[in-house]
Amino acid sequence: MKKLFITALFVATTIGVDAQVKTPQSSPLTKVEQVVGLTTVQLEYYRPSAKGRTVYGDLVPYGKNWRTGANGNSTVSFSDDVTIDGKVLKKGKYAIFTTPKADNWDVYFYSDTNNWGLPEKWDDSKVALKLTVKPETLSKSVESFTIALNNLTNESGTLDIAWERTNVSIPFSVPTNAAAMASIEKALAGPTASDYFAAAQFYYQSNNDIAKALTWINKAVSMTPEGRDTPFWYLRMKSLIQARAGDKKGAIATAKESLALSVKAGNADYEKMNKDSIAEWSK
Repeated sequence: MKKLFITALFVATTIGVDAQVKTPQSSPLTKVEQVVGLTTVQLEYYRPSAKGRTVYGDLVPYGKNWRTGANGNSTVSFSDDVTIDGKVLKKGKYAIFTTPKADNWDVYFYSDTNNWGLPEKWDDSKVALKLTVKPETLSKSVESFTIALNNLTNESGTLDIAWERTNVSIPFSVPTNAAAMASIEKALAGPTASDYFAAAQFYYQSNNDIAKALTWINKAVSMTPEGRDTPFWYLRMKSLIQARAGDKKGAIATAKESLALSVKAGNADYEKMNKDSIAEWSK
């Protein structure tokens, strides 16, 4: 009997530790990612439901700051600087707070996103951008609080906040044209010195065609702007490639250049590596 009691107690304890009651959230978390032009926009927010209640003017009082959703902060992040209401909002992540009123809403993009609801103490210095928007009345009621990205073009979109029969639309523009032009000009200009260096380094480290590696590292070295020192790590890589190609005399000469520049830069690691290689290749 005692053994049965101990076994039952063990089973009950195990169930108490392992069992977890799963129930649906009353305000489920939603995550949205949308590319607008070339800019990635991400939303994260909780979605309360109206459940027959009057929302604005009652559940959400007019004239008071509102968390704009439920639970943790509703947030939006932009991968590039964007323009809202003629003002630049720097790339980054922001909490969305609002002050709903019958005839207009104040919308705040707040730099501190780690609040449960409204900040304990409001800090105007953390308001990255504020604008006032006129709400519109919807023809059909929205049961669950929704923040969406709509009206997308290559250059713009709208951040829409909808609940009950009210929608607030916040237009924003993204720097697609400038980003695309910069990308095109960079591509048409051809590979950079760092591209050639990366290719040479990969070929050297993976024991691929050493002649190609030498061609590419020479390209990287030749692209050093006039009046500036060639990066000593470029020359270090060139010396290693030359040594593997069987040109120890050339490798020593290049390593000496890298050594002088690494000493000048105060880089003790490269100084030692170059000295060690010169000693090895001189045997």
